[in-house]
Amino acid sequence: MAEFRLPGILRSRSGLHRGMAGARGKDARVAGPGSAAGLPGRRTPRGAGVGNAAGRCLALLASLILVGAAQAQVIASRVWPAPEYTRVTIEAREELKYEFFTLPEPERLVLDLHTSELPAVLAELADKLSPEDPHLKALRVAHNRPGVVRLVLEVKSAVKPQIFTLKPIGEYGHRLVLDVYPAKAVDPLAELIRETEKRRPAVARLATIVIDPGHGGEDPGAIGRRGTREKDVTLLIGKRLKALIDAEPNMRAVLTRDGDYFLKLGARVEKAQNVKADLLVSIHADAFVRPHARGSSVFALSERRATSEMARFLAQKENESDLIGGVELKNLDNHVKRTIVDLYQTATIDYSLRLGAAVLQKLGGVNTLHKPQVEQASFAVLKAPDVPSILVETAFISNPEEERRLGDREYQDQLARAILDGIRDYIARHPPRPASPLALN
Repeated sequence: MAEFRLPGILRSRSGLHRGMAGARGKDARVAGPGSAAGLPGRRTPRGAGVGNAAGRCLALLASLILVGAAQAQVIASRVWPAPEYTRVTIEAREELKYEFFTLPEPERLVLDLHTSELPAVLAELADKLSPEDPHLKALRVAHNRPGVVRLVLEVKSAVKPQIFTLKPIGEYGHRLVLDVYPAKAVDPLAELIRETEKRRPAVARLATIVIDPGHGGEDPGAIGRRGTREKDVTLLIGKRLKALIDAEPNMRAVLTRDGDYFLKLGARVEKAQNVKADLLVSIHADAFVRPHARGSSVFALSERRATSEMARFLAQKENESDLIGGVELKNLDNHVKRTIVDLYQTATIDYSLRLGAAVLQKLGGVNTLHKPQVEQASFAVLKAPDVPSILVETAFISNPEEERRLGDREYQDQLARAILDGIRDYIARHPPRPASPLALN
């Protein structure tokens, strides 16, 4: 991996090697003041006046106070491993100043944080790294020099790191985010083909259903009064739905995420397109300002105005997922930001409404329906112009009774089966197109 550096970092590379925590293979998760050893200093001549010594002490004390006041206090750290990438998040009360660069042989990512202390939330970061992490091999944290704490991340293979900051939003303070992507991106289509070959389907053309469990990682989604997190409920229902679909002779399912990690909305859409999906079903369990709101809902995309105030409110909340989960705004995909007006999209919306109607009818046998018809709003995750897509609000997690039911595995299974039944009815009326790169897989 070629070495690269962001502006404003240290001048001497040899100095980096000398001061880096564990750069030569030493395990130094926490280092004491001795990490500053070797810095040049002047000896005080014997007999120097007490006044000079006192003055220097006061000057040193004043400088330490000023440094401490200018540096951010780290309050949390998190590691989110995923097949697509691993995210390391450091949260602080104020905006963090940092330098970031890479070192070769072995390949390492180095992050210098301008903070005078090494709090437990940083010192314990290495313990949060899983041995099964697909991208990171090891992580060390230590004092590097006065006012600087250094993180060293060893990688398992060539990577493409991205680093950016996020302003406070919701319950989060200032965040520094390091995303570690593999140099060669994961190919979801190749993985799908490998899985399908193991099944050896009896039909010539399997319908590919992409299941999108909403939120994840840094973005918990809505949280009920009992602490139930939307991201956990949607993943459980999504995994159950995938198992049910994979058991069907003419279908196969792909999850946009299969663990607790964040995916930006555009990446969810792209995954559906990359696997040549026939349908996309995004699963949610949202909240409303009034706790008595209840019932299941199904949404399709609207190119214009939302069909109700509730639909507009929920679309706005879901579209904020990128801001909460953490996306560098300058890298947002154009298709997430643009207004889609072509005829291809219009036809896709028509099929989305048909799919939504079939699913909504089946959900009515499991839960009260919030509205008796499919609603429409400008949900970013539904904007694939070539994939009929729906968003299912399984229930309102803000309703205490529905929150309790969402936590029940049997009820989650009932919801998953209702969604499957709706998909099955839709595919019976609208079988997948025979012409496809996956027709024989």
